[in-house]
Amino acid sequence: MTHKGMVVTPQPEATEAGRDILVAGGNAIDAAIAAALVQTVVDPMMCGIAGFGSLAAYFPSKKVHSYYDFHAPAPSAVRPDMWQDLIESEARDGYGFILKGNVNDIGYQSICVPSSLRAFADAHRDLGKLPWAELFGPAIDYAESGWNVRPHVHTWWSEEGTMGRVGNANRISFVPSAKALYCRPDGSPKRVGDRVVNRDYANVLRTIAKDGPDAFFRGEIADAIDADMRANGGLLRRSDLEKLQTVRNKPLSATYRNARVTTNQAPGGGIMLLEMLRTLENFDLKSIGHNSVEYIRIVAEAMKAATRDKDLFIGDPSFVDVPTDRLISKEHCAEIADGIKRGDKVSVVRLNAGLPSKDTTQVSICDADGNCISMTHSLGLPSGVITEGLGFMYNGCMGVFDSRPGRAGSLAPGKARFSSICPSIVFRDDKPVLVIGAPGATQIAMGVLQVSLNVLDFEMSILEAVSTPRFSATSDIIDLSNRIPRSTERALNGLGYQTVRSALSHTFGWVHGIKISPQGMEGGADPATDGMALTAG
Repeated sequence: MTHKGMVVTPQPEATEAGRDILVAGGNAIDAAIAAALVQTVVDPMMCGIAGFGSLAAYFPSKKVHSYYDFHAPAPSAVRPDMWQDLIESEARDGYGFILKGNVNDIGYQSICVPSSLRAFADAHRDLGKLPWAELFGPAIDYAESGWNVRPHVHTWWSEEGTMGRVGNANRISFVPSAKALYCRPDGSPKRVGDRVVNRDYANVLRTIAKDGPDAFFRGEIADAIDADMRANGGLLRRSDLEKLQTVRNKPLSATYRNARVTTNQAPGGGIMLLEMLRTLENFDLKSIGHNSVEYIRIVAEAMKAATRDKDLFIGDPSFVDVPTDRLISKEHCAEIADGIKRGDKVSVVRLNAGLPSKDTTQVSICDADGNCISMTHSLGLPSGVITEGLGFMYNGCMGVFDSRPGRAGSLAPGKARFSSICPSIVFRDDKPVLVIGAPGATQIAMGVLQVSLNVLDFEMSILEAVSTPRFSATSDIIDLSNRIPRSTERALNGLGYQTVRSALSHTFGWVHGIKISPQGMEGGADPATDGMALTAG
């Protein structure tokens, strides 16, 4: 069984756009960019051209296996101590700080340098096959003609804020231009089936398609961005846009049993993923039993250890000496495993307690030539800001920096903050067998970990692997999805673990992936989203 290609995303519109590009003769990067651009239209709070992300590109015909990392650096006006007197609490999941007035969380000061579009253009220049302008057609059509709000979109837009974070209903109504696009006349978020038309954004996309990315970073769009930021106390400036560059990195790689897992470098979440996998390699997980009490205890402790190390050591390597080799070494991971075997509990200290957040989106694509793309891109916690006449929302990446100076994740001009995004490709015998990634904020690495274990250890199909119940431990609490049995939860409580049960059946990362075997490709879209998988052929 062979296919011309496979596309998996959380949005049917994006999946179709990627598939259509493959059918039209495009390759995996062409399809990924076209799908991503559609995502910026039909999931505009999850991602955008003013966002950030990480793109894994495996092109064996060109002997390319690299990452385009675009982590949205802080503007040049940022100062390390500018918010230290505003701290109220730290989010329980470690995903940023709650400050007085939410200045880092919503509004003009929450915006880092928009990076997604630059990375799309750089990847297309290096690897693309179809003309740049052709990739914009589907996105322009959806922006101009409109699209209908889907269930997952409505749920996300209506989500209330937790522990001091601003709710998404407030974000989409923060400025008049956003409210006009995404709210009903009474100010409430648009509901399932409501139509969204964004002609301003269609015009912006048309300009970028015609004139290239410099229209955004150096042209009239950059002027409009700069003027809006200056008028409203924003930190971002045109000069930040002009000097932005995509970072090209080699994959971070480590063996796991009989596979080789490749993922992204810091400040992405790849180190966490590999540290957890190499810790769990010291256990016979299959015999322990999937989602058994002992399985959850072991995996949760591996999660906590990686989270602790992330908090202490992982930041932008241009500013922080990240001990990557030590964190993913067999020796370090064996020490963690030995502690788990003794029954030790890793402590993850938090200043206060918040709740997990989730945003971001994913594109997983393979084409007929064996080229593979895994891209995760996001707005972070969206800023709520749309410049009048431009139609796109800016990222809110400032919210994840550590507001305390002198730490791995502290503020600094030009610095990128940690992100759990870890688009990954797994190989056996030098051939890709799994292309995987996920949205879900700090829960991304936890979701990708569990789905990878489901495929590699438990030999599940990709659809089963993304559908089985998940859990997470990014603090001293184990978070459980609602399909983890209560008897299992009681047993964990009996071992001294505090648990929090989510009302959601599918949660902790929204994992999307492609499993590749001699029989062909299988695509799996996480059932928590509206997404789907399509073959091209």
